[in-house]
Order: sequence, then C-alpha cells, then structure tokens
Amino acid sequence: MLAALGPAITGGDYPPGSVLRTDELERRFEVSRTVVREAIRVLESMHLVQSRRRVGVTVLPTESWDMFDPQVITWRLQGADRGRQLRSLTILRSAVEPSAARLAAQHATPQECAELTERAMGMVATSRGQQLDGYLVHDIAFHRVVLRASRNEMFARLGDVVAAVLTGRTEHDVMFTDPDPAAVTLHVQVAEAVRTGDPDRAEQLTKEITVGAMAELDVLAP
Repeated sequence: MLAALGPAITGGDYPPGSVLRTDELERRFEVSRTVVREAIRVLESMHLVQSRRRVGVTVLPTESWDMFDPQVITWRLQGADRGRQLRSLTILRSAVEPSAARLAAQHATPQECAELTERAMGMVATSRGQQLDGYLVHDIAFHRVVLRASRNEMFARLGDVVAAVLTGRTEHDVMFTDPDPAAVTLHVQVAEAVRTGDPDRAEQLTKEITVGAMAELDVLAP
C-alpha cells in the first residue's frame, strides 16, 4: 500500500488539500485498518500528510514535505517531473560536495583515503561493459566517504540523499550505458587529491564532477 500511495501523493495524483479517508483506503488496497494506519503514520513522519479527527488524512503542501528523506526522493523520481527533481538535487550536490571534498582533503584518515582510492578503482573497473549496477555500488560508496571524511556532521547526513539520487538516475535510465570516462577519471583524481592533502584541487575536481552530472541531465532528461 505504501509503495503505491507514496508515489501517488508525490506525483500529484492526490494534490495538496486532498482528503484521504481510511475506509476508502482499506477498500482500495484491500488491507486492514491497522495496515492503513501504519502507512499513514509513515507518511506523516515524512510530512506528506496530516491526520485529523473527523476530517481524515489531508495531503500537505509540497513545501511541508521532507525533501531530504531518501524515500520521498525515490518516490518523486518515479513521477513525470523527474528531470526537474534531478536538477534540483544536482544543484544541491554542487553546493555541498565540493566543500565536503575540500574538508576531506584536510581531515580524511589514512583508512578513508585508502577506501576512497579503492572505490575510485572500482568505478574504473566497472565503467565498461554495461556494468552499471556494480558501478553504482562504488559510486555511492565513494561519495559517502567524501561526505563522512569532511568531518561535518551535516554533510555526512547527506550520504543517503546522494545515494537516492545516484540510484534513481541508474534505475530510470538517466545515466549513459557506460559512464563518461572523463567523470570516472575525475573521481580517481579526487581520491588522489584527498590522499595527498590538496584541498584546492579536491574542491575544483569535485566541482567538475557536478558540472558534468548536470550536463548529462541536459542530454538524457531534457
């Protein structure tokens, strides 16, 4: 039920102000009242809906939604407005990740540097032969390490957001079948800049990664 109702709300099938009645949801999805209540509780935790006595469950305005919730991101990427959503998230990444890379070059531990290099090499190894699933695993892990190594707890919390974005791009074919070689090389160079403690270079290279990601969107999700 939740897997159907969430995307229906974020996709606009139930516009803000719509009232969802629990008895109607029970009949539509053929589930018990307990299941409906649990689904509503989850949606309320994401600020998608508000439950009120004698009124029902009201869909909240878009600005109330928890846009950083990975599940909300995933649901929104299933909708017709996918391109705009991806651009919005890529702008967020371009504002955060270069600064995170700069900080990572100053604070990363030897273990984090080694993991970053390992993940970059994994991206190289899976960047050919239509191995996008394997590439995605290394790509997500790479960016999580950068965010974590920044030693900024706010940046680190965005790891799930970046993971949802990269996963959504892959699942919805907003990635080239074989990743751009220039982008792969940039990840290797970022890992090296972090390892050698070069914050200026780490920041600039990461900016180039986000610029490239936006350029890909212009081609694949115009």
